[in-house]
Amino acid sequence: MATAKKDKANEGKVVVATNRRAFHDYDVLESLECGIALRGGEVKSLRTAKAQLADTYAFFRGRELYLKGMHISPYAFSHGYDRHEPERERKLLLHRHQLDAWRDRTEREQLTIVPLSLYFKDGRAKLELALVRGRRSHDKRQAVAKRDAEREIDRTLAAARRGD
Repeated sequence: MATAKKDKANEGKVVVATNRRAFHDYDVLESLECGIALRGGEVKSLRTAKAQLADTYAFFRGRELYLKGMHISPYAFSHGYDRHEPERERKLLLHRHQLDAWRDRTEREQLTIVPLSLYFKDGRAKLELALVRGRRSHDKRQAVAKRDAEREIDRTLAAARRGD
């Protein structure tokens, strides 16, 4: 029986949640992968894809980076002490040099840090964070028009290859 091939970049990667709205509302300048400090019930709930990244952002408290607004539903089979608050602040795990560089850029350039996707990579929960700049409404229209034009070009090229 043949198995599906995975490319090297996505090998062992299981996506739990994505923030599609981020690509519409922001210009993504830079992104990186980080770990996230979770409790046992949260990990079990994530494995059943019970998470939402809408309206989520990261902020600095002291020298640490925290995530606010991410909703992880309580695990259905946990009771008592193992239950967690669905929208608690969660600490993000990054190297000190990454934290310092992003803190400097956010303060200097008035940027925001938002999550793009939440996934499991080799059994560990990871978060793809992005350094973003907010778009104004006319920027959003330009981005949509550009994306539509690129899509039309791709369709035309594909039709030409097929001989239509």
